[in-house]
Amino acid sequence: MINSFKVLDVKLDALEIVEVIKEIEQWINHPNPQAGKYICVTNVNSVVEAQKDPYLKQIANESDLSVCDGMPLVWLGRLKGLELKKRVYGLNLMKNTLELSQKKGYANYFYGSSEKVLNNMINKIKKEYPNLKITGYFSPPFRDLSKTEKQAITENINSLKPDIIWVGLGYPKQEKWMYEFRDHIRCPVLIGVGAAFDFFSGNKKQAPVWMQNTGLEWLFRLLQEPKRLWRRYLINNTMFIILLIKQGLTHLFFKRRELR
Repeated sequence: MINSFKVLDVKLDALEIVEVIKEIEQWINHPNPQAGKYICVTNVNSVVEAQKDPYLKQIANESDLSVCDGMPLVWLGRLKGLELKKRVYGLNLMKNTLELSQKKGYANYFYGSSEKVLNNMINKIKKEYPNLKITGYFSPPFRDLSKTEKQAITENINSLKPDIIWVGLGYPKQEKWMYEFRDHIRCPVLIGVGAAFDFFSGNKKQAPVWMQNTGLEWLFRLLQEPKRLWRRYLINNTMFIILLIKQGLTHLFFKRRELR
């Protein structure tokens, strides 16, 4: 039984990387014939955006796993009495799963990012995991896909028969893609890993470990890409705190009314 909790009505599963990988193994060894399982790697930005868009909240809450990528989510899980030592960092989840795939012979497919980033990442993966089975990879156009393109992608992936599909489209495109394609692609596991493709390829720098562990990775990334990320981190991080305070005050108000 997986312990789950909610932050602003968004489901989160209290698992660490080792436990997530055990679930992935189970899904590959006992695949669901109806639809692929999908994993959302969730952070503060994901939770805030889910407040604005009910569809994104639905995707998160119907996911087979929604794991804590952001340290604030880990801290909130601990406050709820759950044992969470570390976050599930997308890149580390990917590396650990690729290592397992190499040992077990699981086939991996990579979908997302630009051709340059994707090719650089695949070359590095082949060097680090020389015996890994890579069935294919594809960089989709940066626009909405046509019905014909969706069908062609589905048929191509199904012909390659991967065990795991890594989706690196960024939030929320990758979550929407997994939710839409899980019923059509015959693959046991789909995992959205956000910027992991960029980090693995070397296209973007990772924050120092101490910043990752203290919840300051957002600051490092903001300094790296201020024009692209200022809204996400400055506005959404502030909104996250405000919404938590508002929710806490609401609960306190109704609790006091019940005690009268």
